[in-house]
Amino acid sequence: MFSHRPERDFKIGSTDRLFSDVSEALGIVPTVRLNKISRFCKKHACYLKLEACNPGGSIKEKNAAYLIKNAEQRGLLKPGSTIVESSSGNFGIGLAMIGAARGYRVIIVVDAKTAPPMRRILKAYGAELVDVPLTEADLNGSMQIARMNRASQIATAISNCWYPCQHKNPLNPNAHYEFTAPEIISDFGGTPPDALVVGVSTAGQLSGLSRYFRRFYPNVTIVGVDVSGSIIFNTPPHPYKMTGIGLSFVPPNYNPKQLDVAYMINDRLAFSFCRALAKSEGLLLGASTGAIVAAGLAFAAHAPEKKKILMINPDHGNRYLETVFNDEWIENQGLSLLKESELDDAISVLEPIPAPILYGTNTP
Repeated sequence: MFSHRPERDFKIGSTDRLFSDVSEALGIVPTVRLNKISRFCKKHACYLKLEACNPGGSIKEKNAAYLIKNAEQRGLLKPGSTIVESSSGNFGIGLAMIGAARGYRVIIVVDAKTAPPMRRILKAYGAELVDVPLTEADLNGSMQIARMNRASQIATAISNCWYPCQHKNPLNPNAHYEFTAPEIISDFGGTPPDALVVGVSTAGQLSGLSRYFRRFYPNVTIVGVDVSGSIIFNTPPHPYKMTGIGLSFVPPNYNPKQLDVAYMINDRLAFSFCRALAKSEGLLLGASTGAIVAAGLAFAAHAPEKKKILMINPDHGNRYLETVFNDEWIENQGLSLLKESELDDAISVLEPIPAPILYGTNTP
């Protein structure tokens, strides 16, 4: 599996980091402090773990590498096997990248919301794309269930085929329990941050990280982030433009007790923060990162004492140059983005999901 070495001080071009293939070269990413995007960065120590710096540009490569190795060990993947998955982009790219290194055929089921750069990256790695038409969307325009159904059909029709099904795979969180969480502790010199801010997505990251920190560092506040319109936090569904986070169903790996605090971030606020990160911090990052940073800074805005807050960046912004970073696309979606001077006011009034809604009939 990919390496986890505690030392972090190395020079570009040094020869002490030689790996057998790309699947081993994951998880060695920087964590940087945010300084200019918000006035709350002056009161609190706000950090961003740049998972965009993984070889393929996203945190989902860890899941892909972990699940592929596990499938090989269990005999589910053999020479000549085919990997099939439903993905809006990043997990599919991770599978395509590792699949190319391992010699597997990879088929990714996508839909109309899969941006052209994502498609080109998938094809560059040799993946075959299967499109699900918009006519199969649910009432809120979500394509996830339709994509998953198509992936299952393809996997059944092809012999020697493996369908990891990231949305339902109980092993999905293990990559983050075993690797991402210890990386965080190593980066902070053995002392955890006060709060960890994570996008929910399929709940792989959230579940693995929460399980680790609940076990070893129970005082760390776990902050979950989702897009407005998703139903994971027990809130009403409606259409949204975000990709990477948001689901039309509650993934099996999610449990609200994994969270201490949860925020819903709408497209406008997420995309505004995404653009502001590039202009004020020099960080060209993905759409969901805007939502995660908005939620992390909202948590900071309401924290009475100085906190060390770590936010997890899922992917790189190069996947979104034709959408979130494209003025014409933004205008065509009917969105008007906030000015950078308006961002602090927007997060200052942002409230977390009330506990009775988040936890339903259960109590934390």
